[in-house]
Amino acid sequence: MQSFEKHGAGPAEPAERRSSMAELRLLHAVERQARLSRSLWLVVRSVGALSLLAVGAVHLQQYFSLYSAIPTIGTLFVLNFVGATVIGLGLLAPVERLLGRAGNPVISLLALAGAGQAATAFAFLLVSERTPLFGFMEPGYDPPAIMASRAAELVTVVLLGSLFVARFARRLRRGHW
Repeated sequence: MQSFEKHGAGPAEPAERRSSMAELRLLHAVERQARLSRSLWLVVRSVGALSLLAVGAVHLQQYFSLYSAIPTIGTLFVLNFVGATVIGLGLLAPVERLLGRAGNPVISLLALAGAGQAATAFAFLLVSERTPLFGFMEPGYDPPAIMASRAAELVTVVLLGSLFVARFARRLRRGHW
């Protein structure tokens, strides 16, 4: 008892100190969880962007090897490459730092656009394998490229779609939209 009095504190200090230490540990745990969550979504965003760039790369490679002479379809392959490149690089860029408050909505829109572009490419490939699309039916010339395209498109849709939904849900919870 004398040690408490010696330092000018009453017997309640150890309980208060334990309480504040427990609060501090809780704060650190919450901060760790928030950092982990941000890191996870940054990985999802980056891998989604890279898979979208892969979608574009496959379309550009196929344009040069097979589809450049096919009207409309060849142009769509180039446009897919351009769109995937712009959106993918936008997702890899530090948009939040560059645009400030506008950065977060821009990332959400880029994620939605990337998922939409990949889903559209996947759907068009399925259609063109079964029925003519813009007067063209996919003959299946390059099965490895078709599989690479399908895999990249599905990964892109899942990752960027998840990123968009998570960001949208977070904004809804905070009452921003």
